Amino acid sequence: MEKMLASRLLSILMLLQARGRMSASELSREFEVSARTIHRDIDQLSAAGVPVYAERGRSGGFALMDGYRTKLTGLTQPEAETLFLAGLPGPAAQLGLADILSAAQLKLLAALPAHMQPGAERIASRFHLDPTAWFRAADPQPSLQAVAQAVWSARAVKLRYRPAGETEARARKLAPLGLVLKAGDWYLVAQIGKSIRTYRVANILDAEITDEPFDRPKAFDLAAHWAKSARAYEEGVYRESAEVRLSPRGLEMLELLGPYVKEAARGTAKPDPDGWVRCTLPIESVRHGVHELIRLREEVEILGPPELRKAIVDVLSGMARHHRTRLRA
Repeated sequence: MEKMLASRLLSILMLLQARGRMSASELSREFEVSARTIHRDIDQLSAAGVPVYAERGRSGGFALMDGYRTKLTGLTQPEAETLFLAGLPGPAAQLGLADILSAAQLKLLAALPAHMQPGAERIASRFHLDPTAWFRAADPQPSLQAVAQAVWSARAVKLRYRPAGETEARARKLAPLGLVLKAGDWYLVAQIGKSIRTYRVANILDAEITDEPFDRPKAFDLAAHWAKSARAYEEGVYRESAEVRLSPRGLEMLELLGPYVKEAARGTAKPDPDGWVRCTLPIESVRHGVHELIRLREEVEILGPPELRKAIVDVLSGMARHHRTRLRA
């Protein structure tokens, strides 16, 4: 209870410093307490030596004496603005840190010199970062907060993990090294034995933090490891290839298939007289190739392998047959 009161008193102080005069009703709405509680909090701040005073009347309220400010020195205007841009409310909420992020931004705003505050507030109000891909909602993350706590406290974690496409969960005891947010999905990078592996957090059914500490590998760099492993994953997934001809429009549409596929088409042969180019595109499998290449519609011609060409023909023939039947009905 005392900790909660102390946090609220500090937040009131920072809020008055950031916004200037505020009424008891405004403060009570901000902190979801009664106006009487706000008056008691103001009395405690005054008793602690904080120069806060009250003005009566319709435009009155509580304010700090002029000149009472803790300034954050050594921070440039672009640095302050960037700090507000870095706050991700969605991921922070998933991690259970939404209130902490809000309080931290408020304290930062209050500590900034007056001439920097408008720019920082402008950044926060005009830029919003949404890491989730189109046409999908963020996956449920029932174990995310427990995993994050284990990462932060450097404690081993016991979990049950169900790999994609499998029905049975596997028990694991891991040393959690870090969390990565990639295109709306959270991934846990963890050490098991002498190897470092990656686990999709949405596939973790439950997690239990142990009292067992672990030593992080001294040379481990989360960002560098993720960049290297992500590249290796992309290269490992695309185990087969498709020989195709693409129209100029088809080359532009390769963006639909992802940056790795688009990059693979670079350096292709010169266009033929019709403007089409021949190139080799990576695919995961024949089934995956059908699913992906059909998105290019008439802007692509499949040259090989034969099984992929046949699969494309079968799918398109089936669709045409189905729609002809509907038209006759």
